Amino acid sequence: MVAEQLLPNGVTDERVLEVMSAIPREEFLSGRLRRHAYENRALAIDCGQTISQPLVVALMTQVLMPRPEDIALEVGTGSGYQAAVLSRLCKKVITLDREPALAEHASETLGRLGFTNVEVAVADGSQGWPASAPYDLILVACATPEVPSALVEQLAPNGRMVIPLGSSADEHQDLRIYELHQGELSSRSLFPVRFVPLRTG
Repeated sequence: MVAEQLLPNGVTDERVLEVMSAIPREEFLSGRLRRHAYENRALAIDCGQTISQPLVVALMTQVLMPRPEDIALEVGTGSGYQAAVLSRLCKKVITLDREPALAEHASETLGRLGFTNVEVAVADGSQGWPASAPYDLILVACATPEVPSALVEQLAPNGRMVIPLGSSADEHQDLRIYELHQGELSSRSLFPVRFVPLRTG
C-alpha cells in the first residue's frame, strides 16, 4: 500500500507513512472485505457508508499537518480507521457519527486495538462537538454543499479543517483545506473526491 499507492502519489510525511504502515486496516472491515483492505478504492461498510481509499486517508491526514499536542475532531466515524490514523499523530481525537451501530462498532474496534485517545460519540456532525472545542484539526469525511458554521466556530486559532464540498455523492466533490489565521478563514482546493453526504439531524 505504502510503496505502490502512497509514495508515488504525493504522500511524503514520514509520520503518516509510518502510521499507515503500522495500523492493520483489515481490522476495521468485516470478514468478507478484509482481503480488499489494502486496495486503493473505497469499500462499502454498514449503514450505507464507506471506508475511504488509503490514498485519500493519507492525503487528508497529511494536509492537516497533525502535531502531537493537537486535539482533533472527525465528522463521520464510519469504520473508525481514519480516527485511528489521526490518533497516532495527535493528543486526542473526538469522532462523531449519527449512526449508533457504526459508532458502537468503531468504538469496540478502536478499544480492542488499543487506541485509547479516541472518543466516539453519536451526534449530528454538522453541529460539531462543542464540549471539547476548540479543535486544532477538523477532518470531515462526508460531503456538504457548504461548510457548517458550527465547525468554523469550533476551530482553534491557527486551526485547520479539511472538508469535501459538494451536493451529490454521484458527482465529484471539491476537497478543500480551510485555515484560520488571526480570525480570518482562508481556503484552497486540493483535489476532486467522492464522499457520502453529510446527513444532519
